[in-house]
Amino acid sequence: MFIKDYISKDFPCFSLSDSIESARDMLEDFGYSHVFVKKSHHFYGAIAQDFLYEEEGTLKDLEHQIERFAILDDNNIMDSIRLFYTFNANVIPVINKAEKYLGYISCEDIFQDLSKYPLFSESGAILTIETPARKYSMTEIANIVESNNSKFYGAFISSMSDDAIQVTIKISNENLSSIDETFDRYDYRIVEKYYSDEKADLFKDRFGFLQKFIEI
Repeated sequence: MFIKDYISKDFPCFSLSDSIESARDMLEDFGYSHVFVKKSHHFYGAIAQDFLYEEEGTLKDLEHQIERFAILDDNNIMDSIRLFYTFNANVIPVINKAEKYLGYISCEDIFQDLSKYPLFSESGAILTIETPARKYSMTEIANIVESNNSKFYGAFISSMSDDAIQVTIKISNENLSSIDETFDRYDYRIVEKYYSDEKADLFKDRFGFLQKFIEI
């Protein structure tokens, strides 16, 4: 799951002396949200699509619109999700520690890879449960699920404060009523739940989980 295993190299990094028109044409060919810019052979930043339609000239004229974001090639793909969300991007530049542009990763590639994991690929039930922060234990949550003969596919913290923690979990569809009762008995409050065993809902299921990851 390292970034270096997902790098594509067919999207160039422009120089400030390149024309806005050439960058715009390349962006339209690929359908990405940003173009990338280098300066003195080092990665400089990214310019969002909308700014490329505001004026003509060279990318130097848009230097004040450059956003500084990139990901290192030795990072994990999970590190990229916050960048996709924060910069409203569907593509992220990849650099090395010397700030040399190596290529890019796309949101589509990362999504397709994540969707292969049971957390996303298996149909099942999604629950968001809340517990006081002082008694939070992922081990206990997993034990509650598994003690009711259901499979625990994965979980993440979806909300956290000094008083309470909310955890979103993905489990198989067995014994859901019993699981609800056990959580209640252990003083967990079920905030949201979505039960489905229909394959037709699988894509929605995956996308909802990815959105929750992005919002963290």
